[in-house]
Parts: sequence; structure tokens; C-alpha cells
Amino acid sequence: MGALRPLGDLVSSVQIVFSPDMLRVQSAEAHASPKEPEIWRNSLYIPAGAAALSAALLLLHIASHSEPVKFLRSKLSASHTVSADDASADTVVASGVDERSHIRRYVDDLGGPTIFTFRLARLLSVVALLALSVVTVISSGIRKAHPGTSNQSAWFNISLCAVYVLTLLLSIATVARGQRTRSIACRHLATLLAVTWGVYMYRDVWPLATYSLSPFDASEGWVLWAKVTLLTIAGVIIPVTAPRQYIPLDPKDPQEPSPEQTASIISLIVYFWLDPLIWKAFKTPHLKLEELPPNADYDMVQSLIKKSYPRLDPFQAKTNRHMFWGLLRVFPKECFILTIMIVIKVLTGLASPIGIRQLLAYMETGGQGAIVYPWVWIAWLFFGPLIGSIAFQWYIFYATRVAARVQAIITSLVFDHALRIRVKADDDKSVGSVGPSASTTPDTASVVESTLDSPTSEEETVRASSVGADSSGKAQKKDEKPATAPGGEKSNLVGKLNNLVTVDMEKITAAKDFWVLLIMAPLQIGLSIWFLYDVLGWSSFVGLATMLALFPIPGYITSITQKVQREKMKRTDARTQAVTETMNVIRMIKLFGWEPRTAQQIGEKRQDELDWQKKYQIYTLSANISNYMIPLLTMLSTFFTYTVIMKQELSASKIFSSMAVFEMLRECLFVTTDFIPLTIQAKVSLERVHDFLYKTELLDSFAAIKEGEALVPAAEVIPGVIGIREAAFTWANESDRTPTPGPPRRKFTLRVEEDLVFERGHFNLIVGPTGSGKTSLLMALLGEMHYIPAGPSSYASLPRERGVAYAAQESWVQNETIRDNIIFGSPYDEEHYYKVIEQCALQRDLSLFDAGDMTEVGEKGLTLSGGQKARVTLARAIYSSAEILLLDDVLAALDVHTAKWILDKCFRGDLVRGRTVILVTHNVAIASPIADFVVSLGTDGRIASMGSLDLALAKNKKLSKELQEEKEEINKAEHGVDEVKPDVPARKDGKLIVEEEVEVGHVGWPAMKLYVKSVGGSHPVLFWTWIAGGILATNCIIAGQIWFLGYWAQQYEEHDPQDVHVAYYLSIYSAMLLVLTAMFPLTWMTSVIGGLRASRKIHRDLVASVLGTTLRWLDKTPVSRIIARCTQDIDTIDSKVQNFVFYLINQTLDMGVRLFAVVIFSPIFSIPGVIIVVTGGACGRVYMKAQLCVKREMSNAKAPVLGHFGAAIGGLTSIRAYGAQELFRKESMKRIDRFTRATVPFWNLNRWVCIRLDALGGLFASSLAVYLVYFTNIRASNIGFSLNMAVSFAQMILWWIRIMNELELSGNSLERVLQYINIEHESEPTPDGVPPAYWPASGELRVEKLSARYSPDGPRVLHEVSFEVKSGERVGIVGRTGSGKSSLTLSLLHCIITEGKVYYDGLDTSSINLDSLRSHITIIPQVPELLAGTLRQNLDPFDQHDDAVLNDALRAAGLFSLQGQDDEGRITLDSEIASGGSNLSVGQRQILALARAIVRQSKLLILDEATSAIDYATDAIIQRSLRTELGKDVTLLTIAHRLQTIMDADKIMVLDAGRIVEFDTPRALLENPDGMLRALVEESGDKEALLNMARGASAS
Repeated sequence: MGALRPLGDLVSSVQIVFSPDMLRVQSAEAHASPKEPEIWRNSLYIPAGAAALSAALLLLHIASHSEPVKFLRSKLSASHTVSADDASADTVVASGVDERSHIRRYVDDLGGPTIFTFRLARLLSVVALLALSVVTVISSGIRKAHPGTSNQSAWFNISLCAVYVLTLLLSIATVARGQRTRSIACRHLATLLAVTWGVYMYRDVWPLATYSLSPFDASEGWVLWAKVTLLTIAGVIIPVTAPRQYIPLDPKDPQEPSPEQTASIISLIVYFWLDPLIWKAFKTPHLKLEELPPNADYDMVQSLIKKSYPRLDPFQAKTNRHMFWGLLRVFPKECFILTIMIVIKVLTGLASPIGIRQLLAYMETGGQGAIVYPWVWIAWLFFGPLIGSIAFQWYIFYATRVAARVQAIITSLVFDHALRIRVKADDDKSVGSVGPSASTTPDTASVVESTLDSPTSEEETVRASSVGADSSGKAQKKDEKPATAPGGEKSNLVGKLNNLVTVDMEKITAAKDFWVLLIMAPLQIGLSIWFLYDVLGWSSFVGLATMLALFPIPGYITSITQKVQREKMKRTDARTQAVTETMNVIRMIKLFGWEPRTAQQIGEKRQDELDWQKKYQIYTLSANISNYMIPLLTMLSTFFTYTVIMKQELSASKIFSSMAVFEMLRECLFVTTDFIPLTIQAKVSLERVHDFLYKTELLDSFAAIKEGEALVPAAEVIPGVIGIREAAFTWANESDRTPTPGPPRRKFTLRVEEDLVFERGHFNLIVGPTGSGKTSLLMALLGEMHYIPAGPSSYASLPRERGVAYAAQESWVQNETIRDNIIFGSPYDEEHYYKVIEQCALQRDLSLFDAGDMTEVGEKGLTLSGGQKARVTLARAIYSSAEILLLDDVLAALDVHTAKWILDKCFRGDLVRGRTVILVTHNVAIASPIADFVVSLGTDGRIASMGSLDLALAKNKKLSKELQEEKEEINKAEHGVDEVKPDVPARKDGKLIVEEEVEVGHVGWPAMKLYVKSVGGSHPVLFWTWIAGGILATNCIIAGQIWFLGYWAQQYEEHDPQDVHVAYYLSIYSAMLLVLTAMFPLTWMTSVIGGLRASRKIHRDLVASVLGTTLRWLDKTPVSRIIARCTQDIDTIDSKVQNFVFYLINQTLDMGVRLFAVVIFSPIFSIPGVIIVVTGGACGRVYMKAQLCVKREMSNAKAPVLGHFGAAIGGLTSIRAYGAQELFRKESMKRIDRFTRATVPFWNLNRWVCIRLDALGGLFASSLAVYLVYFTNIRASNIGFSLNMAVSFAQMILWWIRIMNELELSGNSLERVLQYINIEHESEPTPDGVPPAYWPASGELRVEKLSARYSPDGPRVLHEVSFEVKSGERVGIVGRTGSGKSSLTLSLLHCIITEGKVYYDGLDTSSINLDSLRSHITIIPQVPELLAGTLRQNLDPFDQHDDAVLNDALRAAGLFSLQGQDDEGRITLDSEIASGGSNLSVGQRQILALARAIVRQSKLLILDEATSAIDYATDAIIQRSLRTELGKDVTLLTIAHRLQTIMDADKIMVLDAGRIVEFDTPRALLENPDGMLRALVEESGDKEALLNMARGASAS
């Protein structure tokens, strides 16, 4: 066989077919041959049949829309919506005066000049086709006169004329008026022309590709090819290239169309419509969300809600079926298209095996018995996979679009349903004084940062610095626990709902490709077995049996892997918890000198985690190897059976085609093992969403609607009455078995056994002891509790006509500006607004913020202190136009001065005058002067009294006692020395935090260098040489295996089959398989070990860097960012970075080996290969630039959706009280639409690059096939090997680009970590800085000319301070705000930049290691920080003391004086402490901090006294412990906020502007009439008591 014979066949066949003589011969043969199949000769009837069907459908449509039929339908229907719809479909309602010309209006109505031009061109083409058909009929009539001419041909031509007449009419209709008419005409016209074109392709073009057939209509000569050309233009080119007219989903509300809605079919198929976005992103540094294409109207949330809620919303759906079936019914069209696309993908997946088989068979036989020319199979190698790629990309396009829509639907569905559910309290405290709407999302349920998958995304939240008791914060009473304890019902509910729209949503969308498991896998396996049977006979069943027998192995390994993964995640959680807890209390750790031990603790947890990570990697490797080896063993067993048992000959066509199919089987295996767990997880998540929608307890009003029942009938109520009569209220409907998610609740019942009517237009107080149900009474009025009437005269009335405003006890704010939180959707009235600001005592607070009321409050209001949040919440209620104000203990979080201001300026002011106020309060002493009507509740949930305050106190002794304590605390708080400002400043633009530094462009070399050196350890060159060498050897063996199979097949061509030693070739192939099995795991495990080494080192360096940094850096860096580096970014480095680095090396070397293999047999293809790689790389670069922009915007758009969702769920009661549900729904939909706007292009960009790289790869493989077949003379086996290499090389380009993209994204975590490794640090410990073992022996302290500043270029905050304190002395430090008290304590610990000398027990502290210095000094801050864990772990975090020592310390600190041995809930060493000590009162935290100081046995104790925030009894206990339980040689420095605390000290230091102005005994200082201390005492309201304390101290 000559090398150029096939090429000559191709050229000559075309020349001969189109020659005039041959056309005449073909015509005679076509008409004379009686053996032609009937369908071949009668195929021209197909267009005629299609035209008849089309005409019938059109007539039916016209009849159904005729006036008589419309009239009849309108009579049969209850409404006339059909006529209205029809009218709106065919008419355009113009608003205003249209000044356009008549022609311009006509063209615009058609969709614009471009669409009009295309339709006009099609009309002209159809006219030409009709003319040519008439010519054909006339010419056939002339021929009919000759004898022997068939009449049937004439009828064919006449039927075609009828077809063209119909298409002409339809073409005219496409440019007529009426949108519906044009749309229907376009569809019918395109279908008829496509059918006719297909028939001509079958009759007259397909024969040109065969050896035996000829064009059937060749007798028409040039007319035939003119017809084919015109049909191609009118039936193919114009329909697929013409832009589509935008038809709005709602004609009454057209939106800006998305490019995909107007793109042509070819543009949709190959994603040309994304080109402007791609290039715009490539040319600009970053695309903003507003620059992305707008959402299509069918992707808008409003449209999706209308479409889906009738199937999914429990209030609209008619059945209670599983959500899966409901979603299928919402997207039937999409499901059909997905099924079709996946089937096309599977069918075209066999294109390469079939093409290779037929092409190699042609080369093997020299073309004997061939039906088609070889160029057909070469074209098949290109178009088959390309069509498959297009189908698969369309499948992914629809799958991802459905996923985005499902995400929007479920988020909206959960949000809307959450507005209907009952929020329940869960313990005595929450039933009584803590409203269920008071809670906000706990840290453990925070979703904004944890769900962002982009390492470059910016954290949206920061953790507030510790704010002590200040002018806007007041601690709780000793018998009250904080309002929100971790694990509380409301927090639990918020966390569960957040999980539904984050974790569960991710699992649902991750299983969007379950169609692959359902359709693709079984269909592909079936077709593969059929193909193998056709090629290799029954040996294929042996291979199938081998595969089935080995299939359980990867499944078993995967199950073990999942168990290991779960254990590994537990260790990861433990390490993450330790890191998070450490970072949350990092200031305490630094002040205590715990950095080395903390780093060691975290390092131990990290090592445990990495040990399980190693196990996980080993099992993952085992699963991958088994998945890789099973197809090879299957192929080996099949070839063994085929050659040894069946005694058949192998050939190149059999080997290389079957290899491709075995590869398809391997993919099926991977798909099956990957998608089964994903599908199961998605099923569980769907069930969780379904259970929430159908099994959550609703408010009474919604429960009645859902059950189709009326609400419990209430007695006639006088209009305007606010009150309750003879009714009970519970937090749960016990008859309902559908509880809100959460822990069990106490069955509290609020009972109103008489007529309770609040006074309209007056102040009403609700008072009572803790846990009596005060908040529950407000909730009952709001309809939040379950209403149980006692009889027919019962009622619960709260008129809402003139508005209701509600302020929760624990304030609820949104992550918006302060102004937005106050206005809350109401119209902005500047005069009214600033009056509200003044009366709610917010003026001074706003002055502290650079941005004033435009300051963002942050997630959960972190910018604001508790008192500020309380006043913002109050201001919201006051600003509203509501006539009824329900205020839940809004004074509780305020200090006495602020509370009195609120009382005098606000409650007695003009803004509240005439409104009805119902105030729940513990501050009876403050609120009593304004009370017009007082309701007192007893501890049993019943009303104790109604009427005057005196009556309430007389009937409730416990309330009377609380009143006395309140008065004591008011008196005590009025003697304060200074105020504390909030310490979370905002920027001038109002943003909460400075924008995080984001690296732009590619991952820099310093970051990669960090990883490369860490992986390589002490011998990086040797390590990377081994990795690269192992991967190269592995890929060479893989390529060698493929070549060897072809070489084996070649032996059957060169030798007699009997002389081919099958056992020899099988043994060599098996040996190569064994070497491969050993080589790859060794290389992979080396990589894993290196990756673990890098993970350990990078994590250790990061933790050490953060622990060793300065307090100044910690002050300006949000904790959330540090935690993100230590958790999210480290996790990315552990898994993604390590894997993608290995994958990139492997893929690069594999591509190099395969390209080299191609070049060996076709050296000329080194140039095209390089061009393909460069072009693919360019495509990938453009794609990655756009993808990074869109992904960043998607991450940024997701955070507001989740943030708004979490904030709204946290304030459900407040939202419902204000009636703001619709406002929040609209805001939620707006944010979801913004997220969708980024999500859709994110997925579509993947389709854009996939199509182009698949086309590039197919072009490379098919052009190589052309060259090998037509221009070389090499053997079939080598052609098969080259094609195999080329096809796989082409497919790898896309994966190489994707791996690069993923490494780029995950590598950003390296840069983020490197940023925090290279930060400012304190001095590191040195051997010379270790103090003597005896030090310190005493608490003597000497300070000489100590100056301090917070930054190198900042102003001094201390100015050459000098003083001396003897061992065992108690020194009080006083001064107004900003005098330098806290700066002095930080200077003693060297936490800020200092000058001068500090001698502690004779040693210069600047020469001592910082950890040694700080571990021998103990500081008790205003609000002590506690770790999550047991009390034992807080007192002794490093297990250095036994329980006896710890209990002695607790007793000495006074804890046991506060609780009895038999008290329920008493605190012991095993008591669990929540994060930050949030389940303890401030007083209890102070006592535990004092106990910790006693355990440390430091000689110097610094107390930042904050007992103004502690009740009287606890304060007395702490002060007694400080005086009696500390050692005589312990020096005590006390920063005083109240003079009573330090007036009995040995000495008092008075600071002012960073200088010591007075330092002596209290008596001596008080004798100075001009002294500052004397002035402070004179200002106090308890002057005599203070003087007596000073005299007593001096006397002692």
C-alpha cells in the first residue's frame, strides 16, 4: 500500500464526482437501479410529511386562538386571563409618545436591524429555493415526455415545491407583527428547513464519503448544489448564527437582557457571548460585580419564587412529598435537557475508539472492503469528541445553572419559612428576663468567613476587643447568668438555620451531577461491554468478571478512608479549637508569658492531626492505585483470554480501540465511587431542609393557616385595648409533635387569670424577680407564644393599626451603619433623627467615631459596646412612627448616669409623650418615677399585682429586696473616678476594619519558596530530584506499556501467529505493570512525607510568629484574620497545595512524555505540539484572569447573603414586631440576585475554556491522523500509539490549565500565611536572659525614669516616671481617663516600647526574657479572659498543680463564700467554662482570675480593678480576699476606678498626662488641700467615709 494512495483516492473521488460526464452516469444509475432501498428513493417525501404536520399544527393553533374559541373558553373559565395573556403576547404597549419612524419602530419590534437582516436573508433564500424547485419541476416535465422516465420523480419535485411554498409563507410571518406569531413561525420554519437540509445531506452529500454510493439527485447538475448551498444558508447558517430576540418573562416588567438571552445558537454552543467579559477582565486589574452581565430574568429570585413555591413551599404545595420530587417538577425542561446531553456525551464517547479502530483497520487491510474513505474516520476523530464536549459542557451549563437556582430557591424558602416559626426559650432565665430575639449568632455558628472558599476573600467580621465596665456597660446581678449562654435555644436555632443554607446547601449543590451516576455510568458501562464484545469476543466478559470481582476493593478502601477522615477531622477540630481559643485570649497569654507552653500544646495537637493526615493520604493512595490498576488488570485478563485461551490474533486496531474503552471503564469506576457518597449526603441534606419546612413549630397564626383552621376564637375586644384576659401562654404547643430544633425546654407557663389591660398613652412597667416571665408577657402580646384560652371570654390583644415597636433586652442590630439601624426602613427626617440621637444619649458615643452615625456596626454589633447597642435599639423604637412601644429591659445594659439621662430626656421627652410604653425593667428604682401603671409578676408565672408600685412591692418581698440592692448599686456607681471609652474605633469612611491586604497577580516566588524549602527539608535538591525522577519514570513506563501492546500486535503482522510467544509478551507487560505499581506509590508517599513536613513547619512558624508579635500589631489586626490564617489557610496548605503541586509536576512531565512520543514518529509535529501548548496556555491565562476576578466577586457577594440571613434569624421577633418581614424579604432577594450575578459567569467561564481546549486537542489529534495516514508510511501499530499519545496529550491540556488555576488559588494561602510570618516581633528568648532559679524572692519594685510609647514614631504616654514600692506594699493608682494608668502596667511587662529602667527584685527587667518576666507577674484585667474548657484547665492550663492546691486557691479567692455546698449549679473544678467565660457573671470571672493569680504565686500582682461592674456582695468578698489571702511579700498594684477600693492602701499614686503628680500614703495626700486626690475626694458623694478609710489605713 502506498503512503499517498488514500490521499489520491480523496482528491480523485471529488474530481470524478463533480465532472459532468460522471454526473450523467450517476443520474442514469440512480434512476435505473431497481435495487436501491425504498427509503433511499422515497426520502424526499420526508420534507413533505413534515410540512403537512406543520401545516396541521398551525391550523390547529389558529383555530384555538380564534375569536369564537376564545369566547367559548372565557365562558367555561372563571376568569378571562387567557384573553389577557394572548393580548399581551401579540401587542406592545407603548408608554408616552414614540417619536421613531414607522420603519424604525417596525424593525425594533422585530428585535433590531441585525435580526431583521437575518430574517430577510432567509426569506430571500427561501424564494430562491422555491424558484429552483419550480425550475426542477419544469425540467422534469420536459424529461417526462421521453420514454423510460419515472413519474415518481416529478411528484417528488412537486411535493418539494409545496414545502417551499409553506416555508415562504412562514418566512413572511417571521417578519410580520405580533410576537407570538413570529415566534411560532420561526420554530416551524427552522424545523422544516433543517429536515429538508438533512434529507439532501443524506441523499446527495453522504454518498461522496463512500466508495459505493453516488449522489441520488446528481441529474439536476448545478441546480442540486445550488439548492444544497441555499438550504445550508437558510436551514443551518442563519438559524445558528442569527441573534435571538429578547422576550421578557413578564411583558409588563421587562429587564435588561443578559447576553445569553440574545446570543445566537452557535454563540451559546461555543460561548462566544462570554468573549466581551473575558477580554474586559483580561485588560482591567479587577472587574466589579456591576460590570458582570446582568441576571437573566428567569434567574431572578422573584421569578424563581413564582415558579417553585407552588411545588415546594409548605403553604402552597398540595402534597408533602420529598423535596427531590418537588425540585424535579420545578425543573422538568432542564432535567430533560440534562438527560439528552448526558446520553449524547456517552454515545460520542465511543467516537474515538470507533474512529481509531476503523482507521487502523483500513491501514491494516490496505483499504480492502472499506465502505467510506479514511478521511471520514479522521473527521470523526475530530467531530465526535467535539460534539461530545459540546454536549457535556451544555450538561454542566444546565446542571450548574439549576444548582444556582436551587441555591437561591432554598435560601429564600428557608428564610421565608423562618419568618413563620416560633422562637422558643429554653431555660428559666431565658423565659424570664431574656427575650428569645435577644440572641445573636454565636461564634460557633458564624457563617460569613467559614463558608468563603476563596483564600483571597476579605474577612467581614472582627472580634471586639475586651470592653470593661464603662459608661455604657453594666454587669448583671450575681444571681443572673448572661443573657446568651452557649448552646442556648435561640443560638442553637440560628446555628441550625445557618447550617441549612451553608453546609447543607453545599452538599446539595455538590450532588448536582447525580445524573452521571444515574444515567452516564450504567449506559457507558453497557456500551463499553458491547463494544469490547464486538472487538474481542467473549473474552470481554472475562474482563467484566475481573472488574466485578475487584470492584469491592476500592469500595472497602474508601469506607476505611472515610473513617480515617472522620478521625482526622476530629483532630483538626481539636487543633482549630485550640488555635481559635488561643487567638481569642492571645493578649492574656502574652501578659502571662505562656507563649512557649501554648505553642507546645498547639504543636502536640498539630502532630496528632498530621499523623491522621498521613494515614488518610495512605488510604487515599491505596484507593487511587486500586482504581487505576483494576482496568489494567481487566485489560490484561481480557488479552490473556483472547490470545491464550481463544487463540486469536491481536492487531493494532483491536488493542488501541479497546484500550480507549478500558479507559472509559476506569472513568466510570471513579465516577461511581466519587458520586455515591455525595448523593447520599445530598439526600440527607434535602431531608433536613424538608424536615425544617414541614416539621418545625409555627406561630399560632401560621399554624392555623397551614392546617386550614381558624384561629382560636377570641372574645369581643374593645377597639384599641392592649391586654390579655383569662389565658395561658407557653413557649411550645405541646400538642404539636414538631418542635423547633434545639435542646429540651423547661415547660414554663405564663398565666393571666384576670383582666390585664395596659393604659394607652401612658407608661406601663412590668416588674418581677428574675425568671418570673416578664419578657414572656411581651412575647405573649406580640403573638410569639402559644395562646391557650381559658374560656370564651379570653383574648390577647395588641392593636397594630398605628404601629408597634419593640426593643429586645439583648440588643439586636444589623451589619449596617448606625443610622440605618436606627431608621430601619422608615423615611429619614433629619430634625426628628437628631432629636432621637440626643434623647437616647448617643451624641457623645457618635463623636468617638470618625464616621459618626455612618459607622458600620459590624456583625453582631461588634463595633459597639453593650450599652451603645442597647441605646441604638432603643433609638430604633423611638424613631419609628409606632404608637405602641414594647421595651424589654433597655436600661439593664446602661450605667446609672446614662439610665437617668434616658429617663429624663427620652421617656419624659416630647418624642415619647402620648405614646403607649410597656417597659420591662429590673431598674425599678430608676424607672419608678415615670410609672403610671405597674404589673408585678411572681415566680410562678402569674400576675402578683396590678396598679401602683407600692402595691407591687407590698405583695412581692423578693422584688422589694432587689429594689434595695439596686439603690445600693446606684449609690456605689455614682462615686466613680473615670470613664472608659469604647476601644474599637472605626475609620473615617465608617468601615469597620481596614481592608485586608490582597496580593494581586500570580503567586509570588517568596511564597512558593517558603513551601519548596519546607517540603524539601534539609536536602531540598535531593528531594525534588527524587520526586521529578520518580514521576518521569512512572510516565515513561505508562507510555512504554501502550507502545509495547502495539509492538505485541505488530508481531502478528510480521510473523506467523503460531510463532508469537504470547507468554513472553504477557510476562513483560505484567512486569511493567508491577514496576509501575511500585514506582508510583513510592513517589507519591515521598511527596506526602514532604508535604506533611512542610505543613508542620509552616504551621509552627505561623503560630510562633503570631505568639511572638507585639501587642501593637495585635491591636490593629482583627482576630478573625489571624484565625483564618491558622485554620482555613493552613487546611488549604495541608490538602490542596500539597496535592496540586504533585499533580502539576505529574501532569507537566506526563504531557512532555506524550508529546515526545508523538514527535518520535512524527518529528514535524513538534511545531504544532508547541503551538497547541502555547495556544492552550494563552487561553488558560485569559481564563484564569477572568475567573479570579469573578470568584473574588462571588465570595464577596456570598458574605452579605449569609450575613443578612444570620442577622435576620437572630432578630426574628424584632422583625415580626415591627412588621418588617416584607422589607427583609426584598433585601434578601436583592442580595441573592447579586450573588447569582457572580455565580452564573463563574460556572460559565469554565465552559468557555473547556470548549476551546477540547477543540484544540481534537484539532491536534485529527491533524496528526491526517499526516500519519496520508503523508507517512509507518505501521498501523505505531500510528495507533501516536494517536493514543496525541489524544491523551490534547485532553491533558485542559487539566493542566485547571491544575494551574487551582494551585494559583490555593497558593494564595501561602502568601497570606507568609504575610503573618513576616510581621513585627518582640525580642526572642536567649540563654543569657534566663533569670536565676530563686528569682523573684520578693515583690520589691523600683522604677527609674520610665518613659513609654506605643509605636516608634508615636508620642510618649509616660514621661520619665520614677517610684519605688517595697515588697508586700499595696499601692493604689488613680487618675482620670488618659492619665497613663494602663500604660504603666503594660510598661512594667515590656508590652510597649519603653525607655528607662525597671528593677524587679533587684534585676533589670530589660535583661530578662519576656516569657520569664511575665510568668512571674500576674495581672487581673477588668474583664478577665477565660478559656473554653473546665475550671481546672483555666486555673492550671498546663497541669502543674493538683486539685488540692486549686481548691485552696478558689477558697482563698472567695468563691465558696458565694455558693453553698448544696447549691444547684455550683461551680467546681469540673464545671465547664464557655469561651470567654460567657456563662459566668463578671464577678465570678474576677474571682476565678484572682484564684488563678493565687495559684501562680507571683510576687507582683497588678489588679485593673473593675468592681464597679460587680454586685456589692461579690465586691466585698474580692476585696477581703485581696487583703487577707495574699502573702505578706506579695506587692499589689491596683488601678482604681472607685476611690473606696484604694483608700485603705499603703500608698496612692496619682497620675496625670503620663506623669506622677502625687505618690504617698492616703493620709498624707489628703492633708494637701491643693492635691488631686483631695479634689477627687471632695467631688465624691461619700467624702466622710473615704476620709475615715484613709485614717484607718494610716493608723494600721
